[in-house]
Amino acid sequence: MRLRLAASLLVLALAAQSPAFAQQDDGPVVTARDAGESTDALRAREAIAYETPLPRGAPEQDYPLVAWCAALVEGHISLGRSLTTADDLDRDIIRLGGLEAADFRDALAAGQGRQTPATLAAARAAEADAAARWLPLQAQEDERARSEAFGLFFGLPGRCEHAARRVRENITTPPVTLDQAGLDEVGVPKE
Repeated sequence: MRLRLAASLLVLALAAQSPAFAQQDDGPVVTARDAGESTDALRAREAIAYETPLPRGAPEQDYPLVAWCAALVEGHISLGRSLTTADDLDRDIIRLGGLEAADFRDALAAGQGRQTPATLAAARAAEADAAARWLPLQAQEDERARSEAFGLFFGLPGRCEHAARRVRENITTPPVTLDQAGLDEVGVPKE
């Protein structure tokens, strides 16, 4: 499965050079969220993200997933802040994580009023579960062990950013499938 994801991401990166996935304007590459990204490229990334299985314990529903993602990032930030030996890279990771967590929290706030009580309860439970995953690491008295754990966090599933966008923008239609995005079953653009 990891091979499928890696291959899909590699193919998507290569396909981004094709006209169907190109930025709308020539010029410097834009790295800000959604700025200059074509609709086809966004649909392809979303399809791959939603077709890739989530880690064990991650909720499937968008709103609880965003709460889970926010708590994972916040736990990582908290672990990083516990380090007295943090270097510039660690501090930059903490800063970027803070921006990511704020984006997730903004999406949750934007979508909160549209959620059912059951969905809100699922989000609270998902958040508590994700936060609890960091507790054993934060309890480590050995700073080297905490530092290694901080450095080994591999990030979040790609679905987190798409779920946050869908919650924020009140997108209630199902996410696109690989086929709808013009991709085959492993994420390669169909010809």
